[in-house]
Amino acid sequence: MRLLILGGSGFAGRAVAEEAVRRGFDVTVFNRGHRDGPAGVRTLTGDRDFRSGLGALAAGEWDAVLDTWSGDAEAVQRSVDLLRGRAGHYTYVSTRSVYDWQRRIDVLTERTPLTSPAEKGYAGDKLRGEIAAASFDGPVLLARAGLILGPGEDVGRLPWWLNRLARGGPTLAPGPADYPLQYIDVRDLAAFLVGAFEAGLSGPYNVVGPSGHATMGELLSVGAEVTGGRAELVWVTAEQIAAAGIKPWQELPIWLPPGPEADYIHRGDVSKALAAGLRVRPVRETVVDTWAWLRSLPGPAPQRGDRRPVGVPADAETRVLALVTR
Repeated sequence: MRLLILGGSGFAGRAVAEEAVRRGFDVTVFNRGHRDGPAGVRTLTGDRDFRSGLGALAAGEWDAVLDTWSGDAEAVQRSVDLLRGRAGHYTYVSTRSVYDWQRRIDVLTERTPLTSPAEKGYAGDKLRGEIAAASFDGPVLLARAGLILGPGEDVGRLPWWLNRLARGGPTLAPGPADYPLQYIDVRDLAAFLVGAFEAGLSGPYNVVGPSGHATMGELLSVGAEVTGGRAELVWVTAEQIAAAGIKPWQELPIWLPPGPEADYIHRGDVSKALAAGLRVRPVRETVVDTWAWLRSLPGPAPQRGDRRPVGVPADAETRVLALVTR
């Protein structure tokens, strides 16, 4: 199967490329050439920000295309227009942020109303990307991913936690410990997407693991164990975190205080993807392999240029810990 990946050297795109090569696909990746692609792929170089930058894609045919673009949706539209008639299937890796999360809903599903196409920022860019992808002249899969973790992560959420736990000592652990998490290991996302190309799946799919597949307590406990057992988890309530002015998600990666926003991120319905073949690995495997990857790097983990670094400032953590342990 001939697969074209628009990207292919970063986090999710790279994982898909590696999985596709493993399954014997003929894989081409198209990107700016800033990073080497995985072993076994053919690399084409260009810049999707400009129509003139797509020259390397002017010829060629593919059975499937994977598009992970997160910026201005014009880049998606240019790619769709250029590849129309020369590819059999188009997958756009979107996000569950395209849903109108401010509406009161019981459980987020693929039928939940979407935000406005006029929305600014990441959610709007992704929704406009979906609209552009839908103009492709063949089956289109809209893979609405959630929180993506695992080896190669370039946003820094799980890497920050593991590095913090490795430093040891009393460590702020945002509670409650049984708080359910909903995420996807990037390798499980890749396996689902490669299978989706083969099966010709189309339409929207929430591609993330089941809610509660792991809890915050399990994630941090396994992380503390794997990184050397030097961290002492000090569970802190959402109220204490708010009083200290610590920002959920950004300064305490992965975590949100219990409430509607947390339910939106961590309690969505994924029965459609599970029925279509999504399989998820244990949290321990994700943590162990991410720590092994971090330790194999010659320097700091890669960081996406379009995302702010995450993590709670050391002085803020110390201040909160002093209040809850005295």
